[in-house]
Parts: sequence; structure tokens; C-alpha cells
Amino acid sequence: MGKIRLGLIGCGGRAKAHMKSWVKMENVAVVAVADPIEERRVAAAQMFGCTNIYANHTELYDNCAKELDAVIICVEPTAHADIELRAIELGIPFLVEKPMTLDLDFADRIAAGVKEKNLITCVGFQDRYQDLTDIIKEEMPKHKPGGLVWGSWVGGIPGVWWWQKKDDCGGQLVEQNIHLLDELRYLFGEPLSVYATASRGIVKAGEGASAEYDTDDHSTAVFRFPNNVTATLVSGCYIKPQQNARRPRCGLYITLEDIIFDYRLRNNLIIETPAETRDIPRKADQTETLDVAFIKALETGDRSLIRSDYEDALKSLKICFAANKSMETGEVIYFD
Repeated sequence: MGKIRLGLIGCGGRAKAHMKSWVKMENVAVVAVADPIEERRVAAAQMFGCTNIYANHTELYDNCAKELDAVIICVEPTAHADIELRAIELGIPFLVEKPMTLDLDFADRIAAGVKEKNLITCVGFQDRYQDLTDIIKEEMPKHKPGGLVWGSWVGGIPGVWWWQKKDDCGGQLVEQNIHLLDELRYLFGEPLSVYATASRGIVKAGEGASAEYDTDDHSTAVFRFPNNVTATLVSGCYIKPQQNARRPRCGLYITLEDIIFDYRLRNNLIIETPAETRDIPRKADQTETLDVAFIKALETGDRSLIRSDYEDALKSLKICFAANKSMETGEVIYFD
């Protein structure tokens, strides 16, 4: 088989992490790029010696669809338009970054189309691909189930424009902490219920934030899982830049009866038992591992290499929106 030919739709910050993977792979060729910002699309094209350079996905599809084995979609949550639907129509597999959209009905249409066309898909839930996650997933079944999990993603406001308005980002749980929610699903299965609260008033619009800032400063979501597992997941974006060095630790703290897994977000894993304490550093870049899995799936047809396809990822997205609903209504949301 020849090289896997990719089209990049969106060449911004998150796409650059993927580009670092593709440029290392001798079995991958980036043959087309699209981005509304000329500087970004030109820089991406130069990185790969690509001459098919477009301002949007429509131009890319219209001119290069027959040349593509897959597309990589890295756009802001409200910018998906018909990107995935065109890929489905053309029979092109795709990898898309999270959150895939803020429109759940639209996501359902995409999932149905993917299923009908039997396309290979992948969503960028990178924590599933970490060597640290593999260790937790392998070790945890050896111990008695049940216990408490505390998860945290607390810091400042990210610099991207859409993040500060809830209608554009979905809130921090949907846009950012969905990674840890997805990690919880990967480790413990599907949640039974969620109850969540949120607060505003710490961050002032126009003072250390955009004039349009209206998202939650922090939220707390309590998820019940099978086997007597309860996970509390906190999100916060109110920490001042000068305090970031002292911000709360991000990651998951899993406390079972006879073992503790202290997963420090994408950095290291501390395992504590009555007999020993081990501190294990992350050894591989999770985005690169994800990208390799996607390419191998395209080459071999082995979908088991992909740990979160579109259908599975949609479950994480819907659970985050259920938590948002609980924040708004004060109700406990139960899952079927």
C-alpha cells in the first residue's frame, strides 16, 4: 500500500500537534490543507511540501476529494458546518477534534451517516491513548472495585476567542474537561447519573476576560458509575495567570480499597499501595499514539486500534451536555 494521503481542515493550535506526528511518518503524505487564515494554511502547506492550499473545506473537497484517504478536522466547536457530512457523502474517513459540535441533533446525523457508510472515524480523546492510562486500565481489575474518584481541570481562561462565550464553547466541561469525563468512561464504563452545579461572578467580563465573557467560572459534576464508584469532576477557569504555578493539580485521583492511582494530567502516574509507592512518568506523546492508531486502522482496516470512534465519542459529548442541563435545572439526570 502507498502512503496514506491526508487533507487537513483547520491548521491552528490543535492541528499543529497532529502535524508533528504526520511529519515524522514516512507512510503519510499531507496532500491538501484548508484554513481561513492565510498565514496558517501557508505554513502548514510548507511543512509538508503541499501545493493544494485552500481557504475553506468546500474548496478542498471540490478540488481534492479523489486524492484523499482521510481528512483531519481541527476547527472550533461552532465551525463544523457540513465538514463531516461532505466527508460522509464522499466516503472519506475522518479524524475530528473534540468537542465535535455543540449541536447534538447534528452529531446524531453525522453518527448515522458514518454508520450507513461504514466509515473509519476517530475523535481526539487523547488521554485514552496514554501509556499511563494503559497502566491504570491493566492494574485496576486486579483490585476490589468501588470507591471515590476526584477529577480536576482548574486554571485560567484559554486564549482562543470562542472559549469565553458559552454559546460558542459549551462551557468548560464540554470544551475542555470532556477529556477527563471521557477518561472516566474509558476506565469505569457508562455513568448511571449526574448532578452538577456551576457558579459565575468571580471573572468579570472586560476585566481579565473579553467583554463577551459569560461562561461558568467553575462547575462541579458528580457522576455515579457501576460497581459503587462515584466520581466528582471539577472545572474552573478563574485562576489568575500569576497564580498558575500554584493552581490545583489537574488529573484524576482514584481511591480504591487497597490502591490509589494519582494520575497527574499527561505528566505522570503515582500508584500507592500498602506495600509501595511508584511514580511513573509519561513516556509517549498521546497525540502521536492516537495518530499512529488512526493511520494503522486506515492501512489495515483494524478498527480495534481506535479507542474512541465518532459513535463512542458522542456518548461523552451527550453526558457533558446532560451535566450542563443539571447545572441549569438543579435536577439529577439519569442515564438509560
